[in-house]
Amino acid sequence: MLNHKFDDAAQLFSGGAMCRLSASALQPSAVRRFLAALFTAVLIVTTAIAWAADTAQPTLPTMQLEVNGKVLTAEIASTSQQRYMGLSFRQSLDKDTGMLFVYSEEQTLTFTMRNTLIPLSIAFLSEDLVINEIHHMNVGPGQLFGSRQKAQYALEVDQGWFAANNIKAGDQLTPR
Repeated sequence: MLNHKFDDAAQLFSGGAMCRLSASALQPSAVRRFLAALFTAVLIVTTAIAWAADTAQPTLPTMQLEVNGKVLTAEIASTSQQRYMGLSFRQSLDKDTGMLFVYSEEQTLTFTMRNTLIPLSIAFLSEDLVINEIHHMNVGPGQLFGSRQKAQYALEVDQGWFAANNIKAGDQLTPR
């Protein structure tokens, strides 16, 4: 009875609707050509992924934010992919610019400096855009920067920007 099931499967695959293989398709030279083509395709795809992974994401849409009379232009990272890439591989930030990371609800947030080439400061913000806390983030792998309380937004800027503009926890950002 078990052999009967294997016979049915063999008929289905060998001569039926699934596929029909000729004897020449199973020749060693055909198999080698197929494997070489498959290897080449995998190599091309993995090279493209590795190249793309070492590139900064394009500039995102921006908005103006104001805090204590100081105006900042922030790129808006609102999708998971945009938030994941963040400021990775950026060589610099223009004066009074940054990136605002937007989440759907308040939650504990954790950031890393993975692939980030410039030192940054990060402010974790409430749902009302009030700064809960500010951290300095130095360049280097293996660091995690977490919010002590739930936040719905995070704003990354050049390291020291908040202090240089006398911006501190409790201050509120306003969209312009």
